[in-house]
Order: sequence, then structure tokens, then C-alpha cells
Amino acid sequence: MSGSVKKRDRLAVSRPTEGAAGQTGSWRVFKPVVDKEKCNECGLCAMYCPDGAIDEDLMVDLRFCKGCGICANECPKKAIAMVREEK
Repeated sequence: MSGSVKKRDRLAVSRPTEGAAGQTGSWRVFKPVVDKEKCNECGLCAMYCPDGAIDEDLMVDLRFCKGCGICANECPKKAIAMVREEK
């Protein structure tokens, strides 16, 4: 298994869609920034994301992220920092 990447099994797959108010856009105050050096790819951030804005590759889709910070709070390695959005 050396050099291969194991895909995580997902029981429920939720994909974000555009809501009645449109995409998150300009009203988010904080956005998650992932430190890939600290991340152990456990997937807890994606599992706890209420908006399904984190994909299988643990990339945050900022079009749908509301900046709630749950992903950063649940990360056991503290690899996610909530950074103030620049306007």
C-alpha cells in the first residue's frame, strides 16, 4: 500500500446546492484555511461541516462555506484556522 492513497468510505453523500439567497458570497466574515502540513486527512472536518462544503479531497468550497468554524473546532490536529475575510 506504499504510495497509494486510500479513499474514505462515505455512508451519506451530501452535495451543496445554491439556496434561495444564492451562494454565500460577500456576507461570510471568516473563512477556513487548511494547513496541509498539520492535516492528517482524518476527514472529521468534512463529516461535521453542516453545509457539505468540504469535498472528499478535503478542499473547502468557499462558494458554499458560511464560515461557522465547526470544521476548525472539530479538527484534532488544529490544522484549520479561521481567517477574517478581506473585503
